[in-house]
Amino acid sequence: MILNLSEIGRATTIEGIPASPGIVIGKAFILDAERPHVPEEEIAAEEIGREVERFREAIEDTKVLLRRLRGELEEELGENQAAIFDAHLMILEDSMVVEGTLKRITDDCTRAELALTETIGHVTRAMGRTEDEYLKDRIYDIKDIERRLLMRLLGRDDRTLRNLDDEVIVVAHDLAPTDTASMRKERVKGFITEVGGRTSHASIMARSLEIPAVVGAHSVTESISQGETVIIDGVLGLVVYGFDTAVLEYYLERKREYEDFEKQLLKLKDYPAVTRDGRKFELGANIEGPEDVASAVSHGAEGIGLFRTEYLFLARQDIPSEDEQYEAYRSVVESMAPGPVLIRTLDVGGDKFGLAGQHEAEANPFLGWRGIRYSLAHPNIFIRQLKAILRASAYGNVRIMFPMVSSINEVKDGKQVLEAARQQLRIEGQEFCEDIEVGIMIETPAAVVLADALAREVDFFSIGSNDLIQYTLAVDRGNDRVAYLYDQYHPAVLELIRQTVRAAKKHRKWVGLCGEMAGDPLSVLLLIGLGLSELSTSPLMLPEVKSIIRSTSYNSARKVVSRALDMQTGPEVRRYLEQIFKRKYPEISATEMIV
Repeated sequence: MILNLSEIGRATTIEGIPASPGIVIGKAFILDAERPHVPEEEIAAEEIGREVERFREAIEDTKVLLRRLRGELEEELGENQAAIFDAHLMILEDSMVVEGTLKRITDDCTRAELALTETIGHVTRAMGRTEDEYLKDRIYDIKDIERRLLMRLLGRDDRTLRNLDDEVIVVAHDLAPTDTASMRKERVKGFITEVGGRTSHASIMARSLEIPAVVGAHSVTESISQGETVIIDGVLGLVVYGFDTAVLEYYLERKREYEDFEKQLLKLKDYPAVTRDGRKFELGANIEGPEDVASAVSHGAEGIGLFRTEYLFLARQDIPSEDEQYEAYRSVVESMAPGPVLIRTLDVGGDKFGLAGQHEAEANPFLGWRGIRYSLAHPNIFIRQLKAILRASAYGNVRIMFPMVSSINEVKDGKQVLEAARQQLRIEGQEFCEDIEVGIMIETPAAVVLADALAREVDFFSIGSNDLIQYTLAVDRGNDRVAYLYDQYHPAVLELIRQTVRAAKKHRKWVGLCGEMAGDPLSVLLLIGLGLSELSTSPLMLPEVKSIIRSTSYNSARKVVSRALDMQTGPEVRRYLEQIFKRKYPEISATEMIV
């Protein structure tokens, strides 16, 4: 659907990527505009001591602030989320930052503010030249500390997402986990970022928070003023500003219609996901931690189709203990019982930086040390996690899944470590479920080619569509310059999914899909026809997915797939699916809004 606002009234729009559905109107909080300008100014020799003292006081005051924020966040969301501030506290004690700034103050006779910005600039430029993705990820943290210190030195209020006073729409170049972990969630009505795609951190977080978001909206921080009223159209992927009353009234009406539609969909939450001709699907939710379970349940999830356990690790400066992990897994398993909880073992690497003290530089981390490769290289970390998962299995229906598999040996080696974990628990007298399903993620073309052999080794497959698309099409899903090539409707992607399902069915194993493709309305019709048994997506998208399943038949979806697989391009497949929805499923009214 193409929206021409000029036919309605006056407005300026920026087109981006629809990351989280919904419509919201509010005041813009431009996060990137908060870094103050620092004038160049030399000082007299007798002022050096005062500038040194000012800088040391700013360091200590910022430490106090971060420790307070850490304590508040730990009380509100738990240790795992709060530990994200530990990296910031470490930067405040880093000799390159602290001693480098002090040296510039004394050697160059400059004010503390200018010495700090020059030091940070030197450090971040050096980090930006490295091929080490972990160090590149840390640039954002260092810049955040620079901003906090400058605010202190200049005597200005340090407005962050943690101390927002009003409800706002956050507008930023990008949102890092440190931003979203510390923000006051009740104050944030939506996100707009200049970079990212549907699988970026900001997108996943927006869907988790159930707020509208648009990402990939280029130049939005330059186009919109601080405090300006803006509209997020998370259905079409539009940012609207500079609008008149006619456009505002139009969007107020669309907002009411969308919210009414959501309420209607939620009435389906307790109904089964069954097609009109009786084919049953298992609908699960993707979560990052125990705090996401409530949303999964309220949106009708029958289980957890993907527990991304790495988020228990990434915010910390140490490796969580077996008991800490066990408590997190047990909480989710007990809350969802008797529904299944599919727990993916540690999946770091690629766009998820390595663990504290466990990182080594890689020229291309997306093709490097990640997923099951990382776990097998760290058997102590791996076996600790597997023991924690097994212990949690005593309290419900647990499934274990190994990520990023590309060979038979990786599966066999992973199962050996799992058996070692079982044996240790037996010796310790710990209870666990002996008969637990073990599966793998299908994320690489190699895994698809080997699917027939892999199916003999496991109980199920779960297709990770985000990475499968990325590796099949050679498109880094975090790279804006090639984002247009990232296409879930590409015939090659659909063919690989079909081959995976066929191999699994041959060995009577079930196949699910847990990537963002499972939450896309047009793709759901294809996934039904391709013969998957289980779909897992953001809790927010579950009601609409269920509505589509209940509004179609398996036989008609198979015919749609047969036709789609004969097409040569992704755009051709998408246009065909849009026509199908408009013609055959008019009762799914909000889907027309999405396309």
